[in-house]
Amino acid sequence: MKQWCRTGATLLLGAGLGAAGSRLLRLRGGEEEEDRAALLHRLPVIPVPTVQASELTVSPGTSAAVMKYGFPSLTNIKTRESYVSSYDPRTRTASWVIERLNPDSLNGSSNRKYCDFKEDESVHTFHRSTNDDYRGSGFDRGHLAAAANHKWSQKAMDDTFYLSNVAPQNPQLNQVTWNNLEKLCRSLTRRYVNVYVCSGPLYLPRQEADGKLYVHYQVIGRNHVAVPTHFFKVLILEQVGGKGVELRSYVLPNEPVDEKLPLERFLVPIETIERASGLLFVPNIMKRTSSVNAIK
Repeated sequence: MKQWCRTGATLLLGAGLGAAGSRLLRLRGGEEEEDRAALLHRLPVIPVPTVQASELTVSPGTSAAVMKYGFPSLTNIKTRESYVSSYDPRTRTASWVIERLNPDSLNGSSNRKYCDFKEDESVHTFHRSTNDDYRGSGFDRGHLAAAANHKWSQKAMDDTFYLSNVAPQNPQLNQVTWNNLEKLCRSLTRRYVNVYVCSGPLYLPRQEADGKLYVHYQVIGRNHVAVPTHFFKVLILEQVGGKGVELRSYVLPNEPVDEKLPLERFLVPIETIERASGLLFVPNIMKRTSSVNAIK
């Protein structure tokens, strides 16, 4: 955990990792102004237009439904039955994966025992990972879009087993803390109309003995699949009655995490992930509203 603390301090530029900080944005005269006061333990709520009837006819969890708030980037977009992703051929993993969860998408007869991890044949042979890359590496094939999020369709669940939807993940992280975060996302469907989840890898710098910052990460297998230093999840939570959208964002180190640590310890400001990943979330959401407020 010492390495995580050191890296986390660099990532947050002095902001404590355990602080669920956020920023308060306002629009004045059509220009965005940022109030960077220390809004600790605040989460942004963004009013959005009422969902149109045409959006309600989309099958639960489908990629068409995921497009509502746009994409964090527009490079190498791939559309599946249950999610949309942006693939990075350099790392042999996705840059991000977006899915939509609600009670309908979480229920059904689909079973992961009928699923197998498989190569993504839509990716050029030179740029894709294989099961052999993971074999004997010491890393799990960690899902970005979780299989259990898509019980509504066996095809939707099958699609989560493409290797373009996984990344090398520490086994303890994958099976415990990351799994608990996935469970939290599913539990939030009991309080919110829809839960949009964007997950992806991060490659963060850490300070070495010479005082300089370096980005180092391992690669595995013949295809040199990049091992992320961290993972992120951004949650877009639609409140009942069109009252607004709540944002939550998490960053976890790709290493064993103390099971006793609450997930709230890994909440970070959304702009932390935007800066570290090169992705943009807030501007896309703001296209659908005239103001952004923060609440406790």
